[in-house]
Amino acid sequence: MNGLGYTVPALASVVAVVGAELAWLRTGLFRRGAYWITVAIVLAFQVPVDGWLTKLSAPVVIYDPAHHLGLRFPLDIPVEDFLFGFSLVTATLLAWTASERQEHTS
Repeated sequence: MNGLGYTVPALASVVAVVGAELAWLRTGLFRRGAYWITVAIVLAFQVPVDGWLTKLSAPVVIYDPAHHLGLRFPLDIPVEDFLFGFSLVTATLLAWTASERQEHTS
């Protein structure tokens, strides 16, 4: 298990999204309660669905063990799935927030 195929890109996606917000976009998204409520709602749906898809007893999605850390929590979900999920949702919200700000300044 080296994690290069899934873990490193998952971590890099989080660094890229957080870095884009802090160094470039500066929308203030991470200071908004609505953002964190959105993250909680996403997790409320992600955990049961992803847990069902990745359960080790009868997986629908199978990950090559050589490409991730092997840490699974909860419900056999590879931890990397949460990193990618955070990055995808956050990048979308950042793009939306930045475009709204651009519309108001134009």
